[in-house]
Amino acid sequence: MKAARFHGPGDIRIDDIPEPSVGPGQVKVDVEWCGICGTDLHEYLEGPIFIPPKGSPHPLTGQEMPVVMGHEFAGVIAEVGAGVTNVKEGDRVAVEPYDVCGECSACAIGRYNICRKLGFVGLDGQQGGFAERCVVDSRWAHPLGDIPTDLGALVEPLAVAYHAVRLSGFKPGGTAAVFGSGPIGLVTTAALKAAGAEKVVVVEPAAVRKAKAPGAGADVVLDPTEVNVPDAIRDLTGGAVNELVFSEINLIGTLAYCEDHPATIGLLRDKKVDATQFITGRIGLDDLVGKGFRELIDNKEENVKILVTPKDLL
Repeated sequence: MKAARFHGPGDIRIDDIPEPSVGPGQVKVDVEWCGICGTDLHEYLEGPIFIPPKGSPHPLTGQEMPVVMGHEFAGVIAEVGAGVTNVKEGDRVAVEPYDVCGECSACAIGRYNICRKLGFVGLDGQQGGFAERCVVDSRWAHPLGDIPTDLGALVEPLAVAYHAVRLSGFKPGGTAAVFGSGPIGLVTTAALKAAGAEKVVVVEPAAVRKAKAPGAGADVVLDPTEVNVPDAIRDLTGGAVNELVFSEINLIGTLAYCEDHPATIGLLRDKKVDATQFITGRIGLDDLVGKGFRELIDNKEENVKILVTPKDLL
């Protein structure tokens, strides 16, 4: 089957590799759409970063570069292994692209997203979304129901935003500022509005991305080349530096997602988030580098999310 593999910085090739086989508790996904993530671009330009380099195989997969890329993907279940009950052949699914140990202290308390051996499908081995088919443990295959797989490919970045908003403790009626309206900034804006934000302020200098912000739910868009952003936000919120102290504001780090995919899919199903607006391009797998990676690198301000299909869906 065809798969896009990372061989080194600036070297991603469409290779012919063996089709993966399904083991007990696993499912094979016939990939239909996979989004290009900023992480993929960093790997292309500067990697290996998360990708295991030659001589240093990943502790969970035992694999090293070249690896199959792509972790924002959705498709249709083509085959199920023994013991799988949560999905069946023909189901549309979005994949939560993790490899976790299940044994460390983080996994033991259910915070598998900070597993001490954490790996990502599409970065740590021969499974990934920039391929015709991919095998994952069935726990990571989340049913989409009637949601089409192009929107399903946006569940992963939406889950990143949903997770961040959830961990923030944000309450309905509150105000939030989002710095940057690239893919994650836009979906974070959408997640905040879905969580009941009364006002979301987006800070962004790029014209195309500024134009996208209101559609994602931004109430105010500030261009940092035109205004003093801290002063403008203080004016909009009536706030001051003392609010940071008197409200005991916390700075919280968030990583990816953890048990957030079902709720994120629910946002799409209930039409609380219009994800279609974030798709700014669709290409075939053979055009991944030229019309995908290079387009996003060279024309970043004109794009949000480019989706890639290894099938004849264009």
